[in-house]
Amino acid sequence: MSAPSGPGPAPAVQVSLWHHYLQAIRSREAPRVQDYQRAENVLLTVLERVHALDARFLVDYSRDLEAFQFALRSSEDPLLVEVPLGVDAEALLIEEPGAAEPGGGPASCRLGVPREGAGLERWTSDDVFSASSEDSAECRGHIVPSKVLRVLKDLLVAATVHCKHHGLIAPGSLNAASLREEQLRLTLLVSSGWRTIRFSVVPVVRRRQRLPALEGAQLTPGFPEGSVTRIIGRGVDLVPASAQHWRTSTDHLLTRLLGALGALRGHRLDSLSILDRVNHESWRDGGHSAGLTFGHLKTVLLWASMLFPAPEDWAELQGAVYRLLVVLLSCLATRHLPHFLQPEHNLLQDSGLDLNAIYQRVEAFASQPEGSLRIHVTHLDRTPPPRIGTGVKALLQLPASNPAYWATAYFDVLLDKFQVFNIQDEDRISAMQSIFRKTRTLGGEES
Repeated sequence: MSAPSGPGPAPAVQVSLWHHYLQAIRSREAPRVQDYQRAENVLLTVLERVHALDARFLVDYSRDLEAFQFALRSSEDPLLVEVPLGVDAEALLIEEPGAAEPGGGPASCRLGVPREGAGLERWTSDDVFSASSEDSAECRGHIVPSKVLRVLKDLLVAATVHCKHHGLIAPGSLNAASLREEQLRLTLLVSSGWRTIRFSVVPVVRRRQRLPALEGAQLTPGFPEGSVTRIIGRGVDLVPASAQHWRTSTDHLLTRLLGALGALRGHRLDSLSILDRVNHESWRDGGHSAGLTFGHLKTVLLWASMLFPAPEDWAELQGAVYRLLVVLLSCLATRHLPHFLQPEHNLLQDSGLDLNAIYQRVEAFASQPEGSLRIHVTHLDRTPPPRIGTGVKALLQLPASNPAYWATAYFDVLLDKFQVFNIQDEDRISAMQSIFRKTRTLGGEES
């Protein structure tokens, strides 16, 4: 088998099919934004009442990025709503009892209230505070996540009743019954037109402290100049991790990074929308089966944008989707999807998902995507032959044995196998062929 070289463009019928599918998704974006904004108005009205009842809980009005993100989605996974606590995190004691488990989530911590701290009196009341049982000269006790959640839950119930009684929200527009569930996020169901949107409400402590681990990350390629440094410099939040502990959260940083990609020309966000729709409709059976979330696919796009920084990688729609697919397939084959800002955190670990079954569905789509892209029976006359044969999984497993394969040249080899490597840069082609020569013994003709 000779070293791969870039094939010619895909048949026109395939290109038009991808764009037809994208047009169908885009036709729903404006109604989805309107649905989101109506639901958001209901939610903000309730949260404003929460703040009026207890000034310790603030209202975050800067939700433009959430609306933008919702418009990209077809899936109905819960939308995160952060309720900032009116406390100066820099005045608190951040106590880290231990390091994170290898491959697990971020390290947990406790929020201590210093004995000499000023302006923290309202955070030492029994409803959110637990006095320290230890004789500490510095710490008088801790702000307890479970207590904060309990207070916020009661406030949401009271605020909902008030808003309904005074006609501030329409009857039936908000369902607070799920607030009875004991969890680290509080669920609210908001009706908006014919759609019901599920919000996950979580209290957060804004922490503007920089994280050296993030600042040292080499994530600039593929993003607008200076955007990564600017966004990471905003710091991270603390959210409940358990009844007693908090953990760092980078959700708002990831959403801002996604927004930064929207400033670039090309089909980066379009590819995410297409895969999210396919995931929802085909891989998750219309949302009835457990599977990948929009958060998983968003992380895949962020990695793909870094691994494929050249504008020409995203100029053609089908090729852009396959940039995400080769990264996703490798992550599923190795059972390891690294968090974009904290790569030691594996987003697939302890997910409870049947990763083998998901891999089979994703590989089947990558090999013959046309069936899943069909909007109507008349949109496809024939199904082209598979793009790949059996045995590609051995090639996809390589990053598990050698992290050096987590590189553009390796994924270029995969793109070539799926017949979508359309790059003319001689250095890229040379690097890709070098990797290919190292891997061609895997599986004989299929590697």
